[in-house]
Amino acid sequence: MSTHPTSIACTSLGFAWADGTEVFDGLQVAFGPGRTGLIGTNGSGKSTLLKLIAGELTPADGTVRVSGEVGYLPQNVTLDTALRVDAVLGIAATRAALHAIEAGDAAEEHFTAVGDDWDVEERAVATLDQLGLGHIGLDRTIGEVSGGESVLLRLAALLLSRPDVLLLDEPTNNLDLFARQRLYAAVQAWSGVLVVVSHDRELLDQVDQIADLRGGEVSWYGGNFSAYEETLAVEQEAAERMVRVAETDLKRQKRELSEAHMKLARRVRYGNKMYAQKREPKIVMNARKREAQVSAGKHRIMHEEKLSEARERLDEAVEAVRDDDEIRVDLPFTAVPPGRQVLTLRELTLRYGAEVKGEFDVRGPERIALVGRNGAGKTTLLRTVAGQLDPEAGEAEAHVPLRFLPQRLDVLDDALSVVENVALAAPDATNNRIRARLARFLFKGAKADQAAGTLSGGERFRATLAALLLAEPAPQLLMLDEPTNNLDMAGVRQLTSALDSYEGALIVACHDLAFLESVGVTRWLLLDGDLRDTSEEEVRELLAAR
Repeated sequence: MSTHPTSIACTSLGFAWADGTEVFDGLQVAFGPGRTGLIGTNGSGKSTLLKLIAGELTPADGTVRVSGEVGYLPQNVTLDTALRVDAVLGIAATRAALHAIEAGDAAEEHFTAVGDDWDVEERAVATLDQLGLGHIGLDRTIGEVSGGESVLLRLAALLLSRPDVLLLDEPTNNLDLFARQRLYAAVQAWSGVLVVVSHDRELLDQVDQIADLRGGEVSWYGGNFSAYEETLAVEQEAAERMVRVAETDLKRQKRELSEAHMKLARRVRYGNKMYAQKREPKIVMNARKREAQVSAGKHRIMHEEKLSEARERLDEAVEAVRDDDEIRVDLPFTAVPPGRQVLTLRELTLRYGAEVKGEFDVRGPERIALVGRNGAGKTTLLRTVAGQLDPEAGEAEAHVPLRFLPQRLDVLDDALSVVENVALAAPDATNNRIRARLARFLFKGAKADQAAGTLSGGERFRATLAALLLAEPAPQLLMLDEPTNNLDMAGVRQLTSALDSYEGALIVACHDLAFLESVGVTRWLLLDGDLRDTSEEEVRELLAAR
């Protein structure tokens, strides 16, 4: 590792996509030692900024300077399934040279390949063990490991290379609860410069500071994400208070300007009356008239300037108030009476081996968290209940209308508009009714006519959620598979507010404990070979033990 202080400096940074969409124009930002959480709404440029720093993209204007070596973990990790683990870790050549030397081959190129890295295998095994991958041998191929393990392997490779700057883009998206805990520990132990883009609250609570990217500028907040939320709440309360003050001042300035105009009009009428009655010498009346006109002009300009300043203060105050709109929707037809049988699973054997032994019931408006390791069969179970997969044996019987939100968000027809997609799910609803209800999901006016294939990730999620929740008959069982993946913080809040209005039974397969707590989970199910009831306390104990 280099010995000089490490830092990232972006100066007058400009970048736009090939279609002309501008991302940055004159961005100024610097990251020093410590752990920084980079947050912002979808489309604000967080991932783009990391790619610019990592050298994956070239800025149109300005400069990016990084002192030290950079390690970058992209949001979507794709590895060749034929690669061996040691190749992914970047130590295959060194290992081969070590093994050749141990076998008695003293060729100079082997010693050159090893250099000073004689303990590379021990460090690699220790790093894998640190990330919970101790069971994976260095000679295995990527095709033998899960998607979540692939992400951790790529992180292990970065840690082994010991970069000065570590950039992580949504690293927890495909990690199960246990893998996330390993990642949190690795982030806590990092001592160099670290910038992490994430919507995972628990991960963001491991950082030292928050950088909020909004409108092409970065605002800094000391402390972790919880501290940021507290500070932001105080800021927003003050900003809203300033809006009220500015609105009051603007009304007062308008009133004073109106009163000034009335006074001036009365003076003009009085002057005209005196002139008509010739009560004073003409030269005196003309002098008074000119003086009144000058005074009136100054008075009018003064009040108009005050009114203009009041408007500017109001505009500034309004700009300081965030407009991350929340979904507000009423869904009374989704209600399920307490105790009503919603779902029955009987002696169910899923594809790929997971089981549900005996008979398993879901009743009433339960809110169920479905947890387990990656590959345990959570998605398979939800798809089987939704009728998308046939079980190997047994039965999954839903007693109420149900809807399923898959990870891939492939529910919508990309060629149709948002309105048309919802109309497919609710064929008897009028166009006006659909539009009125879509407005509650933040699709207003022309936005509702936008083709699904052109929506951003967050918009597509909202449109898919609208199509499910506004369906007829209304779903009384809603199943969500990793719904917070790829959602920004505003998107997670919007999902939470929508689910607050949902009155049916809910099953959520998710590794985000903070989100599960926010939606009021009433029952925890663990899928680990078979399905069984558990508790949040037991889940946390399992995490701590592993």
